[in-house]
Amino acid sequence: MKKILFASALALSILSCKQNESGNAAVAENAVDDTDSSLKGSFESGRNENMIDKIYSELIKKDKKLKELDEKLVKLNEENRKVLATYEDILYKSESFYQDAHFQATNVKDSLLKQQLEKEIKISSDNYNQKISKVKELINKVNTNNDHITNLYTAFKIRKALPEIEKYQNAHPMKTNNLESFIKKQDQLLSELKNIK
Repeated sequence: MKKILFASALALSILSCKQNESGNAAVAENAVDDTDSSLKGSFESGRNENMIDKIYSELIKKDKKLKELDEKLVKLNEENRKVLATYEDILYKSESFYQDAHFQATNVKDSLLKQQLEKEIKISSDNYNQKISKVKELINKVNTNNDHITNLYTAFKIRKALPEIEKYQNAHPMKTNNLESFIKKQDQLLSELKNIK
């Protein structure tokens, strides 16, 4: 008896869901409904596929200017990585050298030799830091500009996506009829189950 009641409850659930799906079939098309298609190219979309990037990706497909802007930002972002990578490698190797040199100098047992080594390492390190101060300043400027570009583009994408999500919400009004009807069916079944002896 319990198996029959469970089976009928399951059937009611499935029927109710199918009725709800068919009610949404004639919905206006918008960028949000199309977000299930693949994301390609959009700046930062490789990092995480969130709804903003998905909606914006759909908008790009329909707007040539948005596509050109996105391609420009993707290209600039790739160039940014390449430019910084060249400097980062040189900086990393030089800084690693001075760290290793300092560490190995501390292991020297002869105190006079140790002092001379540490002095030579410090002079070389200070000279190098002076030499690259302008480079570090410019790298910081590149990183600051990149952050600013990313922030402005994120704000731009959100502003472009807001009307689309509102269109989507208006095209998919969430009426309570199906839920209320289904709850009545659940309540009837609950009542029957409580009264079974």
